[in-house]
Amino acid sequence: MTNQLAWLLVTAFVAASAYLLVVQKGKRDIVLERLRISRRRVSGAKTPPRSFSPSKKQVQGLTDPNYADTFPPSRRHLLEELNGFPSSEKSLDESTSTQPDLSGNMVPMETSYLDADDSLYMPSLTKMEPDWWLELESTYAERIKERQSLLAKHGDAVLQALPGSELACKELMEMCLQFLCARHPQYFKLDKEEMVFHNDILHTETDLRKTHPLHVLFNNIPEDFAIMLRDDKTGFYLFRAGIICSSLGWNVASKIGMRLHEIHAPIPDYKEKMQFSMDRYFAKKPTDKPIQRGSWGLEVDQPLYMPPGDPHEKLRGYQMDNLDLSRCNLRVDWQTLRRLPLSGAVVFNFKALFTPVEEFRDEPYIPGLLLKVLNEGKKSLMDYKSTWHVEHVVKPAMERFHKEQVEKGLVPEDWEPHTLEESPWYPGWEEKWHRRQGF
Repeated sequence: MTNQLAWLLVTAFVAASAYLLVVQKGKRDIVLERLRISRRRVSGAKTPPRSFSPSKKQVQGLTDPNYADTFPPSRRHLLEELNGFPSSEKSLDESTSTQPDLSGNMVPMETSYLDADDSLYMPSLTKMEPDWWLELESTYAERIKERQSLLAKHGDAVLQALPGSELACKELMEMCLQFLCARHPQYFKLDKEEMVFHNDILHTETDLRKTHPLHVLFNNIPEDFAIMLRDDKTGFYLFRAGIICSSLGWNVASKIGMRLHEIHAPIPDYKEKMQFSMDRYFAKKPTDKPIQRGSWGLEVDQPLYMPPGDPHEKLRGYQMDNLDLSRCNLRVDWQTLRRLPLSGAVVFNFKALFTPVEEFRDEPYIPGLLLKVLNEGKKSLMDYKSTWHVEHVVKPAMERFHKEQVEKGLVPEDWEPHTLEESPWYPGWEEKWHRRQGF
């Protein structure tokens, strides 16, 4: 009897289990999960397993970053708020007082104390100060004349605008003229009815309706501009228009149409250390965070424009036996970088500044700093800057100047050269700058 009862229970269990497995899917899965033999769990992670040998990195296939769907931050929504103009392209007379606000930067403060005949360049910090975007200095008229002669001689090699850059060129011109009128009203005026720009330093009048925006800039602002525009297919930025009259070893004709990394290909370590971050920076750069930096070099005399093959380039190939210190200059290309709010273009703006190295004699710490860079700078970078051709004259002078500063107590005897606390300022810079300005 007991055996028969046990057999009936087993038969009932098997029948019930079969019913669950065949008919009720949800309960079937539970049963099978409980009956499944435990095995090593398969990882659901999509990343490869970590190497047991940390020193051996697993190399994955590298692909270029994709910025096709990364668009520049837009401020077009502010057009109606600022002046009630819904149009995406505003004329200069409609937007003279609003364009700086549209970009998110402060309108420059008016200056009445600067004399264009005596004014000197004002250095700035990494974050661009709006008041010092475009500057007047004593060489203003001389530089304009020099640049005009370069355009007459070299043409498209110094000024070009490719199709599709029209809006960006116009927008840049508007911003620059607005800046000059706001910053230096004693020198620059805009006739809004006739659309004529008046330059009282050069005593010229420019018809804005008949003159290409880049030529307006060229004839009134002695600074260089390179307009980078986004490629619709890739999201990378290309050099599409510009005025370049202060380049060394290249010009507009040799770089126009190139991507950012192609333009900077000759720079040591750019591809390995900077290309990725620069492409990403351009893709996401906002309009209200302009920046600035300086790029330096040492030159014989003051070469402003030196295209490939220029005779002056030969001076970099040897050390001149009779080179006098008075001919040696520190050249600084002071650069700004900003995004235009309507076109979304990113604009490089730069100007070449020359300082005789003899000036460093009364500038504390500067001779010691320059000497350290020349002696210990990375070889590939020093070769790129071609400092070797003047080092035989500049180094002994810097050693002498530094020793004099230590003897006079301007620099501590045990001072080890390093970046100054208020870089790029040196102690006493403001007094010297004001003295030379005449106020």
